[in-house]
Amino acid sequence: MNPLLAMHFVVSGRVQGVGFRPFVYRLAQRFELSGWVQNRLGLVEIEVEGSPQHLAAFATALVDEAPPLAQPQILGQMQTSVTGASGFAIRPSVSDARPDIHVPPDYFICDDCLGELFDPHDRRYRYPFINCTQCGPRYTLIEALPYDRAATSMRDFALCPACRAEYDNPLNRRFHAEPIACPQCGPQLLFRNDRLTLAGEGVLAAAVAALRVGQIVAVKGVGGYHLLCDARSVIAVSRLRERKARPHKPLAVMFPNLASVRHAAEMTDDEAAFLSSPLRPVLLLRQRADSPLCVQVAPGLTEIGVLLPYSPLHHLLLADFAAPLVATSANISGEPVLTDNAEVEARLAGVADAFLHHDRPIVRPADDPVFRFSAGAPRPLRLGRGCAPVELSLPFALETPLLAVGGHTKNTIALAWERRVVISPHIGDLGSQRAMAVFEQVIADLQKLYNVMASRVVCDAHSGYASSRWARASGLALNTVFHHHAHASALAGEYPDISDWLVFTWDGVGYGEDGTMWGGEALLGKPGNWMRAASMRPFYLPGGDAVGREPWRAAAALAWETGITWPDLPANSELVHTVWQRRMNTQQTSAVGRLFDAAAAFTGLLSHASYEGQGPMWLEAMCSNSAEDAIALPLNRDEEGVWRSDWAPLVTMLTDAMLSARRRAEIFHNSLAHALLAQVRAVQSTHSVQCIGLAGGVFQNRRLTGLVIDLLTAAGLQVRLAQQVPVNDGGISFGQIVEMGHRHD
Repeated sequence: MNPLLAMHFVVSGRVQGVGFRPFVYRLAQRFELSGWVQNRLGLVEIEVEGSPQHLAAFATALVDEAPPLAQPQILGQMQTSVTGASGFAIRPSVSDARPDIHVPPDYFICDDCLGELFDPHDRRYRYPFINCTQCGPRYTLIEALPYDRAATSMRDFALCPACRAEYDNPLNRRFHAEPIACPQCGPQLLFRNDRLTLAGEGVLAAAVAALRVGQIVAVKGVGGYHLLCDARSVIAVSRLRERKARPHKPLAVMFPNLASVRHAAEMTDDEAAFLSSPLRPVLLLRQRADSPLCVQVAPGLTEIGVLLPYSPLHHLLLADFAAPLVATSANISGEPVLTDNAEVEARLAGVADAFLHHDRPIVRPADDPVFRFSAGAPRPLRLGRGCAPVELSLPFALETPLLAVGGHTKNTIALAWERRVVISPHIGDLGSQRAMAVFEQVIADLQKLYNVMASRVVCDAHSGYASSRWARASGLALNTVFHHHAHASALAGEYPDISDWLVFTWDGVGYGEDGTMWGGEALLGKPGNWMRAASMRPFYLPGGDAVGREPWRAAAALAWETGITWPDLPANSELVHTVWQRRMNTQQTSAVGRLFDAAAAFTGLLSHASYEGQGPMWLEAMCSNSAEDAIALPLNRDEEGVWRSDWAPLVTMLTDAMLSARRRAEIFHNSLAHALLAQVRAVQSTHSVQCIGLAGGVFQNRRLTGLVIDLLTAAGLQVRLAQQVPVNDGGISFGQIVEMGHRHD
């Protein structure tokens, strides 16, 4: 008979809220082991005893056979004393340990629950809040850790005897599924419009009926409300745009299944797999010419934002409606998504015709994540439900916890300690009172959830950003990072094996080291030690903040700088020209993003934008696949040793009415890609460069990014693009952490 041995395991990683303890219980039963498993603050501890062979098999299966949503890491294992215990127990959670917390994101409905949802013989048939340890809300309902029901927004829903039996049974997949519920004891739906309030039977039918007659319904989901309407109806979508004052910005569309997506969009196998992955993102796909969607879904664009149902409520709505629905965030433009029943009715009374509420509180908002395939891989444009909080490892150890508050638009915040960093879901633009309230809530929540209190804060060097003002008033020890240094460091943080970079940080505008507004920089070096090596010819932009909303100003500035006549100047341009000449309310910039704005105006696409990035997005959409013609931009070194590309030849081309608008757009993209390659070669003449990086919002442009990567790869160069954090300002907070960590190495 083999002697008994006892082993103690400490398991870290994502092991709470994913059914890990019942998995350990079943594993112990399988290998005839006795002992116990226990949740601590972010860790799971296991003590098992049995035969050496069974202990070895258990240790292997602990990682290899872990639940699909778990990400276990065995921090330690050691032999311990045999106690002769019988049976295996799941001990109550404790919170007196040193924290090593991993907060799970919200999960999509699993196949098992989906089968029960549509099984007429199941007691949870068509119950909109069905879940188990493998699925359901997490981040948006957790109030504190350890992850137990009493520390979630489900604490006031007392379990019925049937649910309690499942919850207490270690062999049931709902064992300690903290959001567990059923129609008898769980959250309920409520339908409201200006004529009736409906609960119980008929609620879903009322919502679907409203959608079928072209109404707009605000629906409470996992991390906030969506505004839903028939995506095929010109009348419904136009009404939504008019009421929301959103005339052009593209709207996401939720489809019942992959087959229905294929009727509306072109989709590769990789895109289909990613779209249907547990993340359930909004994914940008090229729209088919014969798409059933109305053109108002994404005017001026060739792509649509597509997503599949991820919650049981969405599955029920889409199955009953049996057609695609616009599913856009229910918010005031630019603000975080709304989450509260009363607030959504008060603030969107003039937008929605009806409201489909539920009574499970949403502790914190989480908007849908947005991705786009670029350079052969899905790249995040917005972090959100299903992928955030994003947890990454740092290539250095911080002495004290650090909070990074990001930029002003597309804001995220990041909390870092030791060798870990956690990046929040997308918060949004910090230009409203509610956005700032959510910003402050997320800062407090992350520190509370991870049991880490920051002693230092880092913000953008631009003192006018709301995030920077908050940081200065926080009372924490303060550091600042220049905007484009943060962009470059965010990229470098994803690739710690690379030590020498030339990172192109192309975006709209950001405060630069010389007091001007940068946005077309090539930074040489590494985090903590960046040097501007190349840029674009600077020019003066008239109008301050108005420039982003009025692309004609960027075009006018380029025309005035070069002395070229542009016949399409608007009526009020003479006054603006006078202001520009006197350098009143003007800013000097090198921003490539503003060159894109100007190109959109020169080609006649638009003079005024209704949303950020509209001109560049329309300009990209206009292009075909041609990559032939390009204009060589003059490249010279200025008195500070910075290589600068002169955009003046582009103005001549862009104002040439003999060329079609499409041809001008294509030449513009091609020329900028070749200008970037010329800058690389110029910098290489004096510096050794290991890798070329692409960072900043301009590189959301798949056409430009593809052209650049093709040119650089053909020249034998390594190229890197962000994969885990957004290339836009949503990655600034992570870059601030990386930059500060290297400064204090």
